[in-house]
Amino acid sequence: MRGAAAGSVRAAAALITVAALGHTLWTGVLDPGAALAFGALVAVGELARRDRRTDRRTDGRPECPGPGAAEDRRPAPLGSAGALAYALLGQNAGLPSHHGVLQTVAVVVAAALVGVVPHIARGSGPAFDHVARRVLTVAFAAACFQPLYNSGRLEQWLGQSPYLVLFLLCLLFLTALCDAVLAAALAGARTGWPYGPLLRDELRAQLGIGSAICATGVVMALGVAVAGLWALPVFSVPLLLTQMSFHRITAIRTTYRQTITSLARATEIAGYTRPGHSRRVASLSCAVGRELGLSERELTVLEYAALMHDIGQLSLVDPVPDGATAELPAAEARRIAGLGGEVARQTGVPAEVAVVVERQADPYRDQPVAARIVRAVNAYDDLVAGSRHPGGSLAALEQLRLGTGRDYEPDVVESLARVLAREGHDRVVPVPPG
Repeated sequence: MRGAAAGSVRAAAALITVAALGHTLWTGVLDPGAALAFGALVAVGELARRDRRTDRRTDGRPECPGPGAAEDRRPAPLGSAGALAYALLGQNAGLPSHHGVLQTVAVVVAAALVGVVPHIARGSGPAFDHVARRVLTVAFAAACFQPLYNSGRLEQWLGQSPYLVLFLLCLLFLTALCDAVLAAALAGARTGWPYGPLLRDELRAQLGIGSAICATGVVMALGVAVAGLWALPVFSVPLLLTQMSFHRITAIRTTYRQTITSLARATEIAGYTRPGHSRRVASLSCAVGRELGLSERELTVLEYAALMHDIGQLSLVDPVPDGATAELPAAEARRIAGLGGEVARQTGVPAEVAVVVERQADPYRDQPVAARIVRAVNAYDDLVAGSRHPGGSLAALEQLRLGTGRDYEPDVVESLARVLAREGHDRVVPVPPG
């Protein structure tokens, strides 16, 4: 079902693109000066976009989305704002514009293709889903505005009153909602994650640089209507500076995440845990968290806590065999978890991370959701990795199910089973609800 929805979105984008390019080539470009100016803005925005760099696990699957993932969804905000402004352009220096919906799409697509050529040459071109979203959102905005303006109805209804600005803001709100729905649908088809949390994350992302894109698009369209095309470079500067600030903040957060990952490896280097244990637990915990519908903020806390969940073992004189804390007596496991929480607080991570680390050994009814996930996934990896459990994934899950009375949250265990079944681990079969 999800694959069909994604295929429909891509097919619709391709059909609109072909129709727009064919119509524009056949009829010619109206208002070529405006088309060239906005096309140049979109191309420059694509040239200035941030290349996506997806962190990978050792098995090639993507890691949890770190902080700043919301901003990374819009790697070319200047190009997006320019495309929206062209879709909402009614006048140019007081003179009516005559481009329609199809020319708007054609100019945006052609300019975007020009802008992404250098990125493609470096092997970092945009995903087709991103291009499909751009085409459909711009087509939606233009289809809602251009026919009303070109027919004179918008002038008749609103004129140049403040209600025109309100109309444009409402239209951009609907456009942002359309983009979020499309993005969540495409991401769900690509990853298999639940649609609801993905849509919620996309809507939250609109409050960041997404709101700046929409506001700049409206201001550009209104500025060009009064001052002409010279308004474009003037109104591009604030968004370009905002884009640079987001990139810098994201780079700092990425460095911080890498620092935590390196700190988590201290237990492996010291021989307290098996190589790759913390990364496996973090990656699988994030997948379970996605399955349970956690937000990106909650997933970030979960990932940090999962990476650092064994940090308390550094205080032990005698290492736990293979670092398998899941098989320790409850009191000893809680003592090690408490020491880990103290260490986590000293590193400056968010307070929620330290709480998850120190409470991972508590009975699951007393734990926050993230701690329940870390505990179950850690126990699973302890049982499976290094051939500690001869039955593999299926037998390890059965053992976790036997402990759902006190130690492991049943919903977490079944979510883990669904994730493992999707990834093809052994013959894992999740138990149907009820």
